[in-house]
Amino acid sequence: MKNIFKPILLTAAVCLFQACTGDFEEINTPPTSVTTIDPGLVLSKVQKDAAFAEGVEYPNNQFGSWIQQWAGGVLISSSRYVEQSDNGTWEAHYTLLRNISQIRNQILKGLETDPSGRTKLAIAKIVEISVWQRLTDLFGDVPYSQTALGQDDVNTKPVFDTQESIYKSLITDINTAMAQLNATDASYGNADFYYKGDITKWKKYANSLKLRLGMRIRYADAALAQKTVTEAMAQPLLESNADNATIPTYNNATNANVHPLLNHFLAGSPDLKYLADAFVTQLVSTNDPRLPRIAQPSVNSVKAGTPAYKGIGVALTDAILKTIIKDDYSTASTATFFNRDFSPAIPCIVMSFSDVSFYKAEAALEGWGATEAQAEVFYQAGVKAALAQAPYNVATVPATFETQLSFTGLTKEQKLEKIGTQKWIQLFGRSYEAFIEWRRMGYPSLKPGPFAGSTNGTIPRRTIYSSREALLNQDNYKEASARLSKGDTYVSKVWWDKR
Repeated sequence: MKNIFKPILLTAAVCLFQACTGDFEEINTPPTSVTTIDPGLVLSKVQKDAAFAEGVEYPNNQFGSWIQQWAGGVLISSSRYVEQSDNGTWEAHYTLLRNISQIRNQILKGLETDPSGRTKLAIAKIVEISVWQRLTDLFGDVPYSQTALGQDDVNTKPVFDTQESIYKSLITDINTAMAQLNATDASYGNADFYYKGDITKWKKYANSLKLRLGMRIRYADAALAQKTVTEAMAQPLLESNADNATIPTYNNATNANVHPLLNHFLAGSPDLKYLADAFVTQLVSTNDPRLPRIAQPSVNSVKAGTPAYKGIGVALTDAILKTIIKDDYSTASTATFFNRDFSPAIPCIVMSFSDVSFYKAEAALEGWGATEAQAEVFYQAGVKAALAQAPYNVATVPATFETQLSFTGLTKEQKLEKIGTQKWIQLFGRSYEAFIEWRRMGYPSLKPGPFAGSTNGTIPRRTIYSSREALLNQDNYKEASARLSKGDTYVSKVWWDKR
């Protein structure tokens, strides 16, 4: 009897369970729960967080001090070349990638050809590409193809893809995404910080990103670089500062909405605010009209009645640091960066017309999509646009600065040096991009500070992988490190870094 009743009782129990739980999900979902996510909220957050990270890159303006815009301060000498795992930058970028990939993996999945999702997905992909580019540019080979695949395909030990393969994939992806942008599709509207859903401007931005991808690899894969750049030069690019991709900020709002430099300096240690000697000297020696908006005359020079600007050396030894009298040196401008009443609020730049103009000038020198004679015109447009950007707002080039706009009598290499130097200044406050472009171009020529650190006195060429990734993904980490010329160190070069 027992054998007869066992299956009967089991069947009854299963039927009873199914009857009781058929509406389990509906019954147990509170009526006020969020069951769907607005993709616009995800886009907004990633756009903002990615942009703000550059202004106060972790830790303590490290990249900005490596390229000698910031000095790292008197007490907090982050410009010293002491190797440490960059967990903060690594984790921040992968958080951005996980968030933005939700749009294609979950929220709008299946709408790739539907007008309700097609253009939104393309815009999200373009933003994702920009984050991937910055991540690989800072570290080199990184987990790429086996990451950001969605909650059903989580891989805790992904392989590190080579930077070369990542770049080839990103160039393919940007072409695909641009082809999916359609002005008649639904878009993000005001949730889109860059362009409020203006697809014409998104096409310019995406093509400008393609230009940047191509120029970045010019010394590593000249054929692919030329093809990519030439294609981009033949299509609309950012055409003026009105096309700049920016995040708006509000000085009278909460800390979360204040420009990152302003918020950081108001709350941070004074030792984070000093400017480097190479940067200040360049501005002073060329009569750069941006100087008073960027730097503050030293306290002691003002007291003496002869206001003057002076930067601190980088990577200083302890003996030198003991001799420093901080009031002899310039901080960032108090009127610009320590003032919540500064009006109008300074937009946080993601990509600018000036960026694009400098790339076009460089491409023209190679005859990629333009003639060499056009290089000076593009260069001048880049400098003028940089001067006109907030918070400088210099509408007319002063006569004392006009010589900086001329290519007359210069060799090709000297022209590249001018482009690289003006780009270095223009990228002040965007330390990731400034560090990346300085490595690629090799300009301006910078001398390392006297503290040898972990690099034997060499300015770092990359940052070091996350220690958590090295621990939890050990085999793949070791394989990637072995591909680097000098291992997972500051002095190894990424694939495209050939200068």
